Amino acid sequence: DSAEASPSVVFENIERCSPNCLQMLLENISGLTADDDFTVELIPEKNVAVATFIKSIDTKKFVEKCSQHKRVREFQMTARLLELTQSIKAENLPESISTDYLTVYFESTRNGGGPVSDVQLLPEENSAVITFCDHKGNT
Repeated sequence: DSAEASPSVVFENIERCSPNCLQMLLENISGLTADDDFTVELIPEKNVAVATFIKSIDTKKFVEKCSQHKRVREFQMTARLLELTQSIKAENLPESISTDYLTVYFESTRNGGGPVSDVQLLPEENSAVITFCDHKGNT
């Protein structure tokens, strides 16, 4: 079921590898180019990075390659596929935002969205949880 595999790979324990070093390492392992073929998002508070492949690749094979790679082992990092989900959390929203606006925004194909089944506002956090009808609408 490679067609259903996530286009995103999570790298854990990244503190020993700088952002630039991680990007170069992923280029070396994948043979692809950062920004053109994949993006890397750092989540420092969780000590992880998420590489999302724009270019279609077999992410399962990529994860296997990473786990066997000498440098990945030296940095004591781990790689795994990002689980497919039907929900996302939108943060730093204006206080006046409505569930209707968020529904229309996240259903916009121009924004990479898809059919939304539920929007739950979390006003105390200025955020919302958006649930899609299927996992393909949350890119």
